[in-house]
This record gives sequence, C-alpha cells and structure tokens, in this order.
Amino acid sequence: MGIDVIFLIALLVMSVVIHEVSHGFAAHWLGDPTAKLEGRLTLNPIVHIDPLGSVILPAILLLSGSSFLFGWAKPVPYNPYNLRKGGRFAEAIVAFAGPLSNIVIALFCGSLLRFGILPATSAPLVYSIVFLNVLLAVFNLIPIPPLDGSKVFTSILPKSLAFQYEKLRSILEQNIILGFSTVILFVLVFGGYFVQLVSFITDSIITV
Repeated sequence: MGIDVIFLIALLVMSVVIHEVSHGFAAHWLGDPTAKLEGRLTLNPIVHIDPLGSVILPAILLLSGSSFLFGWAKPVPYNPYNLRKGGRFAEAIVAFAGPLSNIVIALFCGSLLRFGILPATSAPLVYSIVFLNVLLAVFNLIPIPPLDGSKVFTSILPKSLAFQYEKLRSILEQNIILGFSTVILFVLVFGGYFVQLVSFITDSIITV
C-alpha cells in the first residue's frame, strides 16, 4: 500500500471522526451526556474506528481505482429523550452537526488556498481535503435512513408528511441491511452525478 493511499485513508478517518464527535458535542449541548459518559467526545481515532468502514472499505475503494471514496466511524451514541433543548428540531440539530463540521473543514482549508495563505504547491493536498469533506457532508445529507439527512428531512417536512416519512425511516433504521442496501442502490444509480456535484462544489470552494 503506497504512501498516498495511507495518507488518504488517514485523512478520511480523521474527517469521519470529526464528523461523529460533532454529533456528540451537539447532543451534549442540547442536554444529553451519553457521548461524554462513554468517552466518545475525543478526537482520538482509536476510540471511533470501525474496522470495516474506517479501514477496509476505504482501502478497497482506493486500491480498486474507484472515483468514489467513502467510509464511516462508529456512530457516537446519544439518547434523544435527554435532548432538553431544540424542541422538534433537536434530533435534526444533532444530525446536521456532523455534515456541518465537514462543510466547515472544507471551507476553512479551501479558503487558505483560495486567498493565498497556503502556497499553490499545496493545491493537490488541499483539494483532497476539501473534496473528501464535501463528499462526506453531501452524502450524509441524502434523506435516506440511516444517513443524517433523514433526520434533517423529517424536521423540515409538514407534520402530515413527516409522520408518513417517519414510518419509512423507522423501518429502514430497524433493518440496517435494507437501509444500507437502499443507500448503495442510490450510489449505483446516481453515483456519477453525485461525484460531479461534489467536484463542482469543491472547485467552487478552492478556485480563485
């Protein structure tokens, strides 16, 4: 395994770790101490690594030459019944915190290059960081359970539609295989367009 592959995997791992920790901090801010009590409010990747999603899958995708790099960390736990703030948007706030952290990373790193704070020679590295974080943010905002977007989508729907959607979300979240199969089907059908969208957003962030 080459140095570039190892670097990209490490970059992906840290990005998904920050994503998951952000969920925990948002839940803690809203009143739920579950993540803190379980020692998950830390950037130590060892605590968050999922062998399949953090190492094996990204390595397979990279080694196979896939243009679509993805992975995940162990989800940071939270108890929705402990969320004392946020009202009906509480779970959506916790869910959106993860993608938001990736958006912030992408904008920050992209701005360092865009405004000349980093030299042009760092462009390939910055592009990788921005692309991966935009990918994580946009992908997780797809409104298909168990992705974060499903919780965000529920909160913005009218109550009548939200009730029907919650039934579907409950079925897919209780049947993880069915849920992930739906996500994989989405990627197979729309993956090319999805990568184009992520590339467009990335270029928009870093291009002067």
